[in-house]
Amino acid sequence: MLILVRHGRTVLNAEGRLQGRLDIPLDDVGKLEAVAVAARVGPVDELISSPLARARQTADAWGLPYEVDDRWVELSYGEFEGVPHADFPSAVWSRWWRDGDWVPEGGESLNGLVTRVREACEEMIERARDHRVAVVSHVSPIKAAVAWSIGADIDIAWRSHLSHASICRIDMREIGPVLCTFNETVEPMAG
Repeated sequence: MLILVRHGRTVLNAEGRLQGRLDIPLDDVGKLEAVAVAARVGPVDELISSPLARARQTADAWGLPYEVDDRWVELSYGEFEGVPHADFPSAVWSRWWRDGDWVPEGGESLNGLVTRVREACEEMIERARDHRVAVVSHVSPIKAAVAWSIGADIDIAWRSHLSHASICRIDMREIGPVLCTFNETVEPMAG
């Protein structure tokens, strides 16, 4: 089973800002969410994390050694990182949505994200067939992995929502990957 976990909340998440590759740690709520999501997922055979602090802090909640894999890092919004969602130009969202190869200044294209995440997923098929492999990542790579699992285009990213510290489970079956859960959420445990 491939278990995809979105990191806990950060201050920028709470403020409604695009985070991208800004390396912001978890806030107090995010730390509680990390503990809750690790408890919900339970024991894993293998743990992988994005290199960003918020993902690594969430992975730390398992209390296990883990591998850092750069392919699971968040999409780079380039010049738009840190911008409030409400101030993000709608023309830019529209362009990104229509053209998967478009790259904002200093950022990354959606197709670039899809390529690196699908490569990581393909490498996981055999490992996750008989083992519980958890990957702590971010909203965009997780949506790209979900799209891979159901044979869909990345366009589903625009029509789906992932909460902080949410879980998606992908079973590796004979027919290929099968999405079992999407946006499974947990309540943070009081400290």
